Amino acid sequence: MKKILVVDDDKILRTVLKHTLEQQGYQVTAAASGKEALVLFEKDTPDIVVSDVSMPEMDGFDFCRQLRSQPSGQLIPFIFLSARGKLDDRVLGHSIGADDYLTKPFEMKELLAKIEALIERSRRIHAEIVHLIGELVNYPNIPSNSHQPAPQTDNSDRVFEPEPLPLTPAEERVFWEVIQGLTNKQISEILFISPRTVQTHLSNILGKLNLENRTQLVRFAFENGYEKVGKE
Repeated sequence: MKKILVVDDDKILRTVLKHTLEQQGYQVTAAASGKEALVLFEKDTPDIVVSDVSMPEMDGFDFCRQLRSQPSGQLIPFIFLSARGKLDDRVLGHSIGADDYLTKPFEMKELLAKIEALIERSRRIHAEIVHLIGELVNYPNIPSNSHQPAPQTDNSDRVFEPEPLPLTPAEERVFWEVIQGLTNKQISEILFISPRTVQTHLSNILGKLNLENRTQLVRFAFENGYEKVGKE
């Protein structure tokens, strides 16, 4: 079940959106401000965010900026849903990282279409990243100096074993699932832990391996042979 984080200070609209989206099969978490939304995001990463702009404590623009500044929020689909429909507001919304900007009043049918389209696009992008990294690291090594042939080695009798990972058993279990391209939510269901715990383990993994995000982690796994070991 895909999860949506709805952020709006209008209680009635939050209730209507939550009810309607849940009727469409989504799991919905709601927040009244950007500040509250950041806390909820850290607890359980959603598949998409739908946010108002004008809110107390932290408005939607600042919320989007902070979300995009952290690794876990860089690729999350984000839709602004706001009464501020001037061109400058819409341009600003896109420039700070929103994928779409829908002005109030709006048609629920259009919002649903945008949500479905962005979730599907996000799925395709993630799958393509994993695929491209796999292709890239499986190409034969090309010597940096074209006049010098690549050294020939006979690996017929050798079994490649990558270096042991500097991870705890729990972190290692998350590692193997992440490099298969699974989301935090999918991993949480497989390992029977919360998405927040998955994110905590992932952050520890990235720190120990000196990596910045999931994409670099997948590439690291392919380049160092962990992906092949995990498939055996």
